[in-house]
Amino acid sequence: MTPDAGPPSGVRILFEDNHLLALAKPAGLLTQPSGTPCESLEERAKEYIRTSKGKRGNVFLHAVHRLDRVVSGVVLFARTGKALSRLSEAQRERRFRKVYLALTDRRPPRPEGRLVHHLLHGNGRAEVSRAGEEGTRESVLSYQVIREKEGLFLLEIELHTGRYHQIRAQLAAEGMPILGDRKYGGTVPFAGGAIALHHALLEFDHPVGGAPVRIESPLPSAWPVV
Repeated sequence: MTPDAGPPSGVRILFEDNHLLALAKPAGLLTQPSGTPCESLEERAKEYIRTSKGKRGNVFLHAVHRLDRVVSGVVLFARTGKALSRLSEAQRERRFRKVYLALTDRRPPRPEGRLVHHLLHGNGRAEVSRAGEEGTRESVLSYQVIREKEGLFLLEIELHTGRYHQIRAQLAAEGMPILGDRKYGGTVPFAGGAIALHHALLEFDHPVGGAPVRIESPLPSAWPVV
């Protein structure tokens, strides 16, 4: 649905109706407020709704999922309590399909594969640990190399679980850290202090009516052509 008023600068709408709002988050922007002066995508989205819909006071808008500050791509917000409740349940039951794109300068050990690790979280990191160790959570993703050019490898990644820093930690554990991701062993910087990880596709059933929804976010212009 196209809003009556165009979105302000810094808000790129990917999908909108009375229950949902999906935006393209640029790398470097928080998904939600953090209690600091740093701006967030959620604040931009609420201001867009206030302006375009003529709403006063508080705006109901909640992120259904989050992206790390250094990651770009699709972020989905619920505009109603009913939508938020149903989408949260769908996420817990793994009825979302999430596809990411990532760049690495290390040749993957295989052109495609399924990665299963047990991650332990703490101190803002995810560490690969042994299965059965207290606090670990099984983390699963599938990947395939879809392009290669000049020493860079573009991976398409589908998440089967949704853990904190999952893609970053799992790719690093397999010897292919994401470009720019110094926290997980990347040695080559990426544009603007971001990392080359982008949430490109989100698929789910609409929380009101059940129609299939497919939301795509094009790659940022800062990404090299691979």
